[in-house]
Amino acid sequence: MSRIVLIPFFLFAPTIVAQTLASGTQSQPTQAAQLPLSGRNPQSGSVTATQTAIPGTTNSINTINPTVQVQGPFTGSTSSIAKLPFSGRLSLREAVDRALEFNLGAVGLTEAVRQARGQSKIARSALLPNLNASLSETVQQTNLQALGVRLSLPFPGFSPPTIVGPFNYFDLRASLSQTVLDLTARNNYRATKEITRANELTVADARDLIVLGVGGTYLQVIAARSRIEAARAQLATAEALYRQTSEQRAAGVVAQIDLNRSQIQLFTQQQRLLSLENDYSKLKVTLARLVGLPPNEQYEITDAIPFAEAPSLTFDAALKQAFEQRSDLKAAQAQVEAAERARAAARSERLPSFAVRADYGVIGTNPSQAHGTFSVVGTVRVPIWQGGRTKGQTEVAESALVQRQAELDDLKGRIESEVRNAYFDLQAAASQVEVAQKNIQVATQNLDLTRQKFEAGVSDNVEVVQSQETLSTANNDYINSVFAHNLAKLSLARAVGRASEALSQFLKLQ
Repeated sequence: MSRIVLIPFFLFAPTIVAQTLASGTQSQPTQAAQLPLSGRNPQSGSVTATQTAIPGTTNSINTINPTVQVQGPFTGSTSSIAKLPFSGRLSLREAVDRALEFNLGAVGLTEAVRQARGQSKIARSALLPNLNASLSETVQQTNLQALGVRLSLPFPGFSPPTIVGPFNYFDLRASLSQTVLDLTARNNYRATKEITRANELTVADARDLIVLGVGGTYLQVIAARSRIEAARAQLATAEALYRQTSEQRAAGVVAQIDLNRSQIQLFTQQQRLLSLENDYSKLKVTLARLVGLPPNEQYEITDAIPFAEAPSLTFDAALKQAFEQRSDLKAAQAQVEAAERARAAARSERLPSFAVRADYGVIGTNPSQAHGTFSVVGTVRVPIWQGGRTKGQTEVAESALVQRQAELDDLKGRIESEVRNAYFDLQAAASQVEVAQKNIQVATQNLDLTRQKFEAGVSDNVEVVQSQETLSTANNDYINSVFAHNLAKLSLARAVGRASEALSQFLKLQ
């Protein structure tokens, strides 16, 4: 009879324990997210187009040296052949389109966006309901003496058992928790949203850099091909002069020194052509690496992109467009906003928070004897003293905010300088193109006159060789000037923003 009384008492005790555990304990306070000090992209890599003055004096009218430098991940790519079959002929537009999809400069940043989106979802989960279900089956035997339980009965010669069980019970339960008010968690989530937006804008800015890098390299390939064509023309002229001098030497009209001079000129032009072809092949390999093609020179470029006037865009209009369109500027603004949200999250740690937790389930020795139990707990947490942690978090957040505001101000100045420099480069390159065109005309005329004098026996071939070199230099100057002008237009397109969309407008692509 006594066991019948005692066993139900201990079966009821686990029910109370289960209800207490299911209701949960007070959760830890939400902490403000800490942002890196700098909001700039840590990924190394850059694309720059520069135009520098050539020091010293030469017989060349070329006074500027245009270059495009691609560094870091932007120099590489994943293979594009599997997804985009290649015909063997590459236009500038196709090169840009392939690079925008397969260049590593954008691929790596795209994965950074995925990470930021994942972090944003994690931060949002603190504000959304959390629903969980559990099923447990417990078999238990209890030593009452070990627990300090001492029982005595008013019946002489009878002592209660010290070991209870084994007995069993199961618990099937669903629990729901919901943060009703937590400004720290809310500001953390808003900060992660801004960081995600900043990363997306950084990808867009990387696409502009890819256009600049691929477009500039394509223009270099065009210039190298033009130099080869000019060198072949000069080689043909040198061969003609050598044959003519050989005939005259055989006839005893000219001295051996004239024949030697024309032969040296022929060798020089042959070696120059070989060097230019070597440079052309390497540039094509570099371009192939940028756009996801096999790293070889076994393809043709189809666009020539001759000299054309720059779009009629005033400096003020270009600067206005740059401040409105530049993705890196918008990304920096989003980074400032993220830092402001992080600071607000740190300050909000001083404020109360409110959360609700509820659960419902059935518990009993078996399903037929189970009974429903539930609990609803509302918790208001009021911070009183956190050992200075909140103040420290606020200082960390404020330092990041000050740094990102400084980076935003610096970026505005850099954008204006890029737009100005692009206009300076355009002006210098356009002027040099005009001078180079006139120089070719004069050099061609001088070459014709000196050859006529040599054919008439009035002079030796020294002036002819010199005129050939002058014409060769004039042709290279024109090629270099057109490349500088096109690169300056491409730099302006990048400085203004949305370079991929403006490519056809600035370079007059068909």
